[in-house]
Amino acid sequence: MISPLLANIYLDPLDRLAAEHGYPMVRYADDFVILTHSQEEAEAALALVKAWVVSNGLTLHSAKTRIANCRKKGNGFEFLGYRFERGRRQVRKKSLAKLKETVRDKTRRTRGQSLKVVIADLNRTLRGWFGYFKHAHPGIFSELDQMIRRRLRAMLRKQARRPGVGNRRADHQRWPNAHFANAGLFALHTAWQTARQSR
Repeated sequence: MISPLLANIYLDPLDRLAAEHGYPMVRYADDFVILTHSQEEAEAALALVKAWVVSNGLTLHSAKTRIANCRKKGNGFEFLGYRFERGRRQVRKKSLAKLKETVRDKTRRTRGQSLKVVIADLNRTLRGWFGYFKHAHPGIFSELDQMIRRRLRAMLRKQARRPGVGNRRADHQRWPNAHFANAGLFALHTAWQTARQSR
């Protein structure tokens, strides 16, 4: 893999070649997607790219290079952390798993720090993550918010020397969603709603 700057310089002729043939191309460094209207156009675009790549002494990544119809279930594609499928932009599984792993690490029940400190630490991660993935399908934001609050409730139960994982009804009553909002927790779904209204 070459640096983004070198990739931009070296692949600029490919950008122009795609444009000359009427194929819109979205590219970041050496990762790119070419958009077409039909299977036939996609096959022609792929043949064009393959010919250019060979003539320039390069190779395509075999696992990443394919024709996909992102309107069909199970036939989407991944690009820059997103998964495009069935007309939706989802967070790809690997990117989602990485965030969940970070959240679990920051909300360990044995962490032993105050809720204020933990939330401040979490917020740095959540704000940055949302800044990048705010265009994803909104269902994921509510799901993550629930997971994060459940982890925080479990942590608070541990600090109160109570067993459990924070998903009992009593936990929700003792530490309702508003409790974490008042403590300053960055809520992903709320941030999405705010961003949507400002468009």
